[in-house]
Amino acid sequence: MRRIDALYAIDREAKGLSDAERTALREHKAVPQLAALHAWASALKQETLASAKLGDALDYLLKQWPKLIRYVQHGQLAMDTNLAENAIRPFALGRRNWLFADTVKGAKASASLYSLVQTARANELEPYAYLCRLLTQLPAAQCVADFEALLPWNLTPAH
Repeated sequence: MRRIDALYAIDREAKGLSDAERTALREHKAVPQLAALHAWASALKQETLASAKLGDALDYLLKQWPKLIRYVQHGQLAMDTNLAENAIRPFALGRRNWLFADTVKGAKASASLYSLVQTARANELEPYAYLCRLLTQLPAAQCVADFEALLPWNLTPAH
């Protein structure tokens, strides 16, 4: 855990930096930390039974290593998937409720509405205000540009 905490500390230090500066900082500070983590995990794997839970975890870590370290070379990438997981958590929690949708059409409508709400949130828009604007202005849309103007990423949070 200390090794992982050290990596998060580096990313906290990189907060507010440009992507290029974040990449340089990660390459300077995180790469040695990651090399030490890899060496530790490889050595521990040699001492651990493959059938043990720890052996499974170490095997998974080492097999996923190229994906784990990719964030170092790209400053715009997050170190983890926490933001994405937090965004889909309400969907996963609500999934049980959607098992009882009366029809396939109703389930698709619910999924579409949920997608609009989450996309609005991801673009820092208040979902209710965005849906009101969308449902009010959508009938007047005539061309592709009109529709694109209503996409959440084309609006500012003040709208």
